[in-house]
Amino acid sequence: MNHNDAIRLFAKTLQNLEQWMDKATAHAKAKSFEVDVLAQARLAPDQYPFVRQVQAACDQAKFAAAYLSGKQAPSHPDTEQTFGELRQRIQKCLSFLDTVQAKDLVGADERKVSLPWLGEKWLRGDDYLVHLALPNFFFHATLAYAILRHNGVGLGKMDYIGSLPTREG
Repeated sequence: MNHNDAIRLFAKTLQNLEQWMDKATAHAKAKSFEVDVLAQARLAPDQYPFVRQVQAACDQAKFAAAYLSGKQAPSHPDTEQTFGELRQRIQKCLSFLDTVQAKDLVGADERKVSLPWLGEKWLRGDDYLVHLALPNFFFHATLAYAILRHNGVGLGKMDYIGSLPTREG
């Protein structure tokens, strides 16, 4: 997998997340409750609620794209409380990911990634992607999925995986 593939995978998974939210909305309607109740749902008391899982997944995707491309990541204050606001956050993140082209990622494997919480330490771009960005992104996306499943939303493996680029013949 190259860096461009990773950015595309972040985008695909965020689009899948929006589809999970569609199913959550339909589930809430069928069960006669307000879908935004699920925004604060969590799997365990010491874990982030759904809203924060979505924010963290978006942040990981946009920061990875920014660090690896040399672009400035857009700022998104963590103020979302509703599914509608989360959808806007996802769309803003997807719009930013769309600006990152393969040519922007040339040399990304060697790029120096300095994260504020690492102090004086840094990671090479390829190490950052493999050891932090991808696992952290999928950790938060998976927990968002699990929170919805735990609350009865009818999601399955193919909802998580999403569409496949199949070909005829």
